[in-house]
Formats: sequence, C-alpha cells, structure tokens
Amino acid sequence: MSESTQASLGELAKQGIILLGDGYRTKRSELGGVTGVPILRVAEVFDGRIDATFADHIREEYRPAFSKKISRPGDILVTTKGSVGRVARIRKSDPEFVYSPQLCFFRVLKQSVIDPGWLYQWFRSTQFRLQAAAVQHQTDMAPYINLADLRAMQVEIPPIQQQRAIAETLEAFDDKIINNDRVIRLADQLSSAHFSEALTRGSHEVYTVRDVADVFDGPHATPQKTSAGPWFLSISSLRNGRLDLSKSKHLSEEEFTKWTRRVTPTPGDVLFSYETRLGESALMPEGIRACLGRRMGLLRAKKNVIDPIVLLQAYSAPEFQDLIQRRKISGATVERIPLKDLPDWPIKVPTREGSEMLTDILRTLNNRASAAEHESQNLAELRDVLASMLMSNQIKVRESELLLEGAI
Repeated sequence: MSESTQASLGELAKQGIILLGDGYRTKRSELGGVTGVPILRVAEVFDGRIDATFADHIREEYRPAFSKKISRPGDILVTTKGSVGRVARIRKSDPEFVYSPQLCFFRVLKQSVIDPGWLYQWFRSTQFRLQAAAVQHQTDMAPYINLADLRAMQVEIPPIQQQRAIAETLEAFDDKIINNDRVIRLADQLSSAHFSEALTRGSHEVYTVRDVADVFDGPHATPQKTSAGPWFLSISSLRNGRLDLSKSKHLSEEEFTKWTRRVTPTPGDVLFSYETRLGESALMPEGIRACLGRRMGLLRAKKNVIDPIVLLQAYSAPEFQDLIQRRKISGATVERIPLKDLPDWPIKVPTREGSEMLTDILRTLNNRASAAEHESQNLAELRDVLASMLMSNQIKVRESELLLEGAI
C-alpha cells in the first residue's frame, strides 16, 4: 500500500491480513480448577493492561477444542460487553490464556501491510470509538458489540512506514505508563513490608474493628448511570489497595443526593467489597465526589486510635485476609462478609505510640504511588488525543514529537 487506503476489518480478515475472533465458551465439565490453561475474563482486561487473577482454567485435554482461542504475543484485545471498548495487548511476558466470551481478539498476519502497534493504537483512537458508540446500544441489554459489527468497521490505513512511525511515537507514552505501574506496585509492596515489620518487631494490639473504625455499607440498588457527574463506585474499581475509576460509572446530582443519605465517602475512608471480590480494598482519595456502589462498604477510621492509611494496611494484611476467608458466608451465588458481625472481628494494628514513623513512611509511599498514578492518567489522556489526531492526519509525526518531548 503506497498511499492511504480504506477497508473494513472484515475485508482485512478475508484478505488474510488480520485474524479476528471472539472468546471460547467453556463448558463446566472442561474446567480444571487451578491447573490447565488460564481463562482470561473480560473483567481482567483494562485499558492498556491485563490484570489476570488466574481464577479459572481449562484442562489441557480440551486444547484441540479451544486451540483457536489461545492468546499469542501481539494479540489486540477489545472488550465487547458492558464496558465496551477497553483495549489491551498481549505482551511477550504474559502467560498463555484462553480468551473468554465478551472478548474479541485481533491478530496481524501480514505485518508488511498492517503494523501491529499501529492497529493497537487505532483501536484506542476516536476512529474506532465513534464507530463502537454507534452500534453498542442496539439491544435493551448492556452495551454490546458483536463480531458482525466489528467486521463492518472501517479503517483508514496509511502507508506502512507511517504506521510504524505513529506506533513508535505513541508507544513512548505506553512505556512511561508501564514504568509508573511498576512504581505503584513497588510502593504497595514496600507499604505491606513496612507494616508487617512493624507488627513483628514493634508492639501491637488486637482491637475489634469497631474499636478502630465505624462500618458503613452502600445502597442495595443501582441508579441510572449518566455520562458525567459524581462517581458511582464499583467494587471492580478496588484493585490492590488502590481505586481505579475506569471500572466505575457516573450518576446524576439528583441520584447522588439519594444515594449518599446513608453515608458519603470522604478522603481517607477505607473502601471494601463485602460481596464477591472479598478482601479487595482501597483508600478513598481526595478530590472525588462519589457514592458507594452495590456490595461496597467503608471503614471510617477513628483517628484518635488509628491513622486511615494504617487501617488500610491492617485490613489488607494476610492475617485479616485469612479471617475474611474463614468467616465469610458462602451463599448460593456469591460469597459475602456478614456486615452485622464485622464490627466484632479482631484486627491487629501497631500501637499508636509506636506507629508515628510507620505512618510517615506509608504516607510517603502512598503519595509517590498517587503521583505516578496521576501522571499516568494525564499521559493516557494526551496519548489518546494524539492518537486520534495522528490517525486522522490532523498532526504529523514530527509535530507530535515536540509534544512528546514536553510530556515525557
């Protein structure tokens, strides 16, 4: 291709330039517990990254049945139901997965025609998102895009050298975001290590949860979602001690008033899931107006007894996590923490007198992680705007490099 051309994704597939497909519908009898090939679920695919839990596997003996739905490095993944349009890529360091339903994958077969990095960035651009928005509400159910919709989507394809230059420019943003993710993980690991050391080497006390915090739960219904407004927090946003708003939705001001009658989350509250995703928690950050979502509760630290950031570590500590697993209630469909009993559960924390230095360390690490998180959000927004401008020829690669120098 010497000049820009246009084709649908379906036409590219027919020409053998790309391969596209959906996930494998696993039968219950094929599940293998903790052995076999892990299933990648739609909830584990975020914008720009995969956060796999390896909860389910398919036994190896069924590989012939799912072999065409197995991941390969370079595959581009698009979520097609619920939160439509989250895009991620399989990296060389990722394990082998079986794709689940509600995920579609795209694999470049002829890299002399389509650059895989460019196609990945195209799925994150306005060109794709506008087409996705036009077809995802064709049913009364949750937003959904089917394979036929994807095959019909039109792609403007520049010459291969231009594709590669665009991909290289935008991947510089991705590399910085990946590095920030490492900083966040390291800060979280160091926080856990310092808390554990404080319990082991220093003095500690065993309180009940009610001694150190007040317990609140959220609404037992779901409001009408909106495109903007205060946040309606989802338990899916609780991830490794941090709040990821990409999994939450908005609600109107009127609904916000109704949904915060019981409690309004404030900075420093420890948010937690009390049904499904048990053990997940996060510290409520500053600058966010939000209400608790379904199956979400919060612990409001009694600051004369414990600092909120220490309470987060106490809740996340292995000892309390084990207690959750021992005392959870397993219902017919979900597991849950009995909220009426939670205030009486024991929780181990460092003594107030010996925790001043620990609190300072935890705050410093949390501030460093929050700064990296904030920088990544800004970089992602700039990258997505730049991607759309590059894809539509509103800006040239050389011009974008000037923005790149100022941003990274």
